[in-house]
Amino acid sequence: MDFRTEFKPLTVQPQEIEAKSFEMITEELGPHEFTEEQYPVVQRVIHASADFELGRSLVFHPRAIEAGIEAIRAGRTVVADVQMVQVGISKPRLEKFGGKVNVYISDPDVMEEAKRLNTTRAIISVRKAIREAEGGIFAIGNAPTALLELIRLVKEGEARPGLIVGVPVGFVSAAESKEELLQLDVPFITNIGRKGGSPVAVAAVNALSLMAEKRG
Repeated sequence: MDFRTEFKPLTVQPQEIEAKSFEMITEELGPHEFTEEQYPVVQRVIHASADFELGRSLVFHPRAIEAGIEAIRAGRTVVADVQMVQVGISKPRLEKFGGKVNVYISDPDVMEEAKRLNTTRAIISVRKAIREAEGGIFAIGNAPTALLELIRLVKEGEARPGLIVGVPVGFVSAAESKEELLQLDVPFITNIGRKGGSPVAVAAVNALSLMAEKRG
């Protein structure tokens, strides 16, 4: 059996592939109401997910982009809810400004405390993170309980994040956690509905770090 194919890629050059992808996204997305500052985030989210519905569902706090850029340029810590988000975020761009990406969900003390309290590691990891990452960016792509706990702590005055990227994916509490985030008066990037995930959180933070870098 012959498994050969006649298909040839348009290009094998990485930069050309990305540029062509962005052209196709802009053309297919068509008219939209995102601002010039917000659009790079939308574009990278669609690029990461190939999901235009997801891209259109993004919602930005009025200060989200500026707050994210400011946090990165100030060297604030990015807190990831899971390792998958941590791995995907571009470290060199953050390190230029003295920043880093931390994830706490597998720390022994977090695991022990979660077991003791019979709750999720995501919740305990947020409680630990707010002590070590004030003014940082919280990138939550998987754990609705982490987002809900962060919202609670913000409301109670215990947490002061610079930006919340709250895009957890799932069926249990994911959409509801984002609805709660929409009511919060702190900078956020989120989306409507169940869709989301690690690639979405990563894409948003990477878009912000690119914008921070371009400011020189």
